[in-house]
Amino acid sequence: MSDNDTTADKSIVEELNFGTKTSKRATWEAFEFSIEAPHLVRVTNASYGVEKDEHSYLVGVEDREGLLTPAECECPADQYNEEYDCKHKVALGTIGGPVVLEASVEFQTESVDTDHSNTSTLSEKLRADGGESNRLNAEKREECLNGSEMCPGPNGDSLPCFPCYQSSEEQ
Repeated sequence: MSDNDTTADKSIVEELNFGTKTSKRATWEAFEFSIEAPHLVRVTNASYGVEKDEHSYLVGVEDREGLLTPAECECPADQYNEEYDCKHKVALGTIGGPVVLEASVEFQTESVDTDHSNTSTLSEKLRADGGESNRLNAEKREECLNGSEMCPGPNGDSLPCFPCYQSSEEQ
């Protein structure tokens, strides 16, 4: 067998070091792949059914001289066994193949454009009152008997504080 000199001649399988047992497990078990971040693929062993989330690990992807290859896995088998690659890396390299590996490298994180927001302060962005600002609706409501800014007053549209509620019942 001759040495591979070009990237086109190399394959992912040749870059990984695994035995027959790992090869069979990677082939027989059902794996799912999802891209989490650039160069990170979540490999889930779906053979576990409802417990599959407990058998899900992140696998890093690196470019080795033009060949995208599974590099590191967070599973115990990969962490504690330096001699052989784990079944998650083998499954990603063989079943997921170049399509999943290339997609993980080209994955771009979404950036949030905060310059085009209609709100200017954090208190306006994060509001626990269903999104309606009490400051903006000050003209529509009466004053709260307790002076609370969150209360719409005794005759307001939403649920008032208890003293305002009692005074509206008395009227």
